[in-house]
Amino acid sequence: MVTALHWIIVIGICFTSLLSVFFSLKARRQHDVRLRGLYAARLNMSMGIMLLLIAIFFMLAYSGSTIKVIIGSLFLLIGLFNLFAGLRNHSVYNAMKP
Repeated sequence: MVTALHWIIVIGICFTSLLSVFFSLKARRQHDVRLRGLYAARLNMSMGIMLLLIAIFFMLAYSGSTIKVIIGSLFLLIGLFNLFAGLRNHSVYNAMKP
């Protein structure tokens, strides 16, 4: 059961990292400011989810030493910040008129 959960988390990390690369390329090649902002916001959301999954994997996979807990919680905080910033920016750019 635990190994299945680890594999699901690893697949999620790989999928969100591919989404991050995809949205990064789309944002850099876009000339329209609104679409560039939307793709950048989606990039932030996918990076936030990826960091959250890394933090969950890190906390579940290894025994709890102090340094590992600190690094895992740091990834958790950065992931939550990226997810929040991406959601906020997505709503702002989505409200702009095309």
